[in-house]
Amino acid sequence: MAKGRKGPKGKKITLKIAKNCIKVTFDGRRRLDLSKMGITNFPKCILKLNEVDELDLSRNMIKKIPESIAKFQNLRWLDLHSNLIEKLPESIGQLGSLHYLNLCNNKLTTNTLPLELRDLKNLRTLNLGLNHIDNIPTTLGSLKELHEVGVFDNLLTSIPTSIAKLPKLKKLNVKRNPFPKDDEDAAFIDSIKRLETLYLVEEKDLCAPCLKKCQDARDKLNKIKSMAPAQARKPNFANLVNPNSTAKETQEEWRLLHRLLESPS
Repeated sequence: MAKGRKGPKGKKITLKIAKNCIKVTFDGRRRLDLSKMGITNFPKCILKLNEVDELDLSRNMIKKIPESIAKFQNLRWLDLHSNLIEKLPESIGQLGSLHYLNLCNNKLTTNTLPLELRDLKNLRTLNLGLNHIDNIPTTLGSLKELHEVGVFDNLLTSIPTSIAKLPKLKKLNVKRNPFPKDDEDAAFIDSIKRLETLYLVEEKDLCAPCLKKCQDARDKLNKIKSMAPAQARKPNFANLVNPNSTAKETQEEWRLLHRLLESPS
């Protein structure tokens, strides 16, 4: 870029424009939707609308989130995905009501994730996918309410035990990271074990032919497992729901499980 030449000038958001972008969600929450607006700088005028419950600034060209984001004390839902954000402000930890935080597809690194993220005690969903993170801070293990974590498409080679064993975690997406092969296989095997204990209906709700079909499929699966040679113990990623790689040794189990779960009643 030539000396003295500035980058692209984004759309200027006025208070009037912002007010017209407030929507009411189906559950009665007020959402300020400024997504896909060509914004390059965080619009300071929206600080006057800090009573909103949800803020969507996704799919813009924002590079910096100011410390003043902490003024949105009612915020339960914050979507900043698909911007150019390189660093988060420490004050983000003051958003104590936040349940959902989407930071996917930015330019964040391990060093630019503030320790204050650990203070978001009510957070249920955290998406850090498509960034440049090579290590997940173990302090995120203090977020005991997390149900879903996305760290796909990063530079991770391991998952901290404190994250993998979060008590309420239902989904941990770690796809397309440079894990050692053994870790990928362990994650896949663990996911199969968890699917074995997934009950979609109670036995009493199945007709006799369907119940017998399910029982036969489970008996066949158990027989295959009992014939499999014992393997060396590998690391266990607790609460990992979705398989992240193909484990050749367990493909037959996976196919059987799919047939069991997808069989029509």
